[in-house]
Amino acid sequence: MAKKSYRQAINEALMQEMERDPTVIVMGEDNAGGLGAPGEDDAWGGVLGVTKGLMPKFGRDRVLDTPISESAFIGAAVGAAATGLRPVAELMFVDFMGVCFDQIFNQAAKFRYMFGGKSRCPLVIRTAMGAGMNMGAQHSQTIYPILTSVPGLKIVVPSNAADAKGLLKTAIRDDDPVVFFEHKALYNRKADVPDGEHLVEFGEAAMPREGDDCTVVAIGRMVVFAEKAIDGLAEQGITCDLIDPRTLSPLDTETIFESLEHTGRLVVVDESPPRCSVASDIAGIVASEAFESLRAPVKIVTAPHAPVPFARELERAYMPGPGDIAAAIQEVVRGS
Repeated sequence: MAKKSYRQAINEALMQEMERDPTVIVMGEDNAGGLGAPGEDDAWGGVLGVTKGLMPKFGRDRVLDTPISESAFIGAAVGAAATGLRPVAELMFVDFMGVCFDQIFNQAAKFRYMFGGKSRCPLVIRTAMGAGMNMGAQHSQTIYPILTSVPGLKIVVPSNAADAKGLLKTAIRDDDPVVFFEHKALYNRKADVPDGEHLVEFGEAAMPREGDDCTVVAIGRMVVFAEKAIDGLAEQGITCDLIDPRTLSPLDTETIFESLEHTGRLVVVDESPPRCSVASDIAGIVASEAFESLRAPVKIVTAPHAPVPFARELERAYMPGPGDIAAAIQEVVRGS
C-alpha cells in the first residue's frame, strides 16, 4: 500500500479496469490529445490531468477525444453502453450537466426499466465538482442532489483517494449508469491506497471517526472539514460518529440509524445549497423513519441558497468550514 493522490488513484483504477476488460473505453474532451498536433503524443489527460498516460498504453481506439458538445458525446456514450461497451465518459465539469441532461435522465437512467430488464446501460460519467478553486458560479457547483433524485442512476461521491479507486472500479463493473463525482479540491490530496484489486461496494458507508455525543453525516470534501471539526471538539470532551455515505444512491440509511440509536443527535454537512439538498433529504428520512432516536432537532450545515461567488474572500465565506460544523455540533449537544 502506498500513498497516492486522489487523481493518481482514479487514474490507476481506469488503467487497471482497461487492462482487465477490453470493452472499457474512455472518452471526453482532450482525453487523447492533439489530433496529430506536433509534440508529445499524449494529452494533458482531460482538463485536470486525470487520464494522463492512458492513450499511449491503450491507443486512440479506446481513449477517445470528443467534440466540445456534451449532448453529443454523452449521447454516444449512452449508445455505446447499450450496445456492448463499458464507456467511462468524462464530463469536464458537472455544471455542464444541463447540456446533456436528457441523455442521462431520460435515456440512460430508464433503459433497464422501460425494456423490462432486458437492456442494460453500463455507463460511468466521471465529472468534477465543487467550490474552493475560485472558478466562478458556472464551474463550482455540487449538483449531485439533482442526479440523486433520478431513479435508475447510481450516484458516487468519494471523499478520499482509496475510496476513489475502489468505488470507480466498482462503478465500471456495474451494469447500471453511474455518475461519479470528483471534488476538484481533493485531486492533490493523498492517502494510503491499496495496490492491485480494491473494490468498495455501493451502499456501504464508511465511519472515519467514532464517538458518543453526535452523529455527523458529511458528503465529499465536507468529510475532510468534518474530521477537522470533530478532532478539535474531542479536546473539549465532545466525541462524534462521522459517517461518509460514499454513495448517495444507494444510500446506507442503516448505518445512520444505528449511529443515531447510540448518539441521539444528528448534524448533516453538505456543500450544496440547502433547498432540496441531500442534507435536507437525509434529515427528512431520519425524521420520518428514526424520529424516536432523536434527542435534539436535526441540524444541517450547507452553503447558502445562492450561486457560488468568484471572489476568493466571498467563496471562503460561502463554503461550510470546520468552524461551522463544530458550532452546529456544539449546538445540538449542549442544547439537549
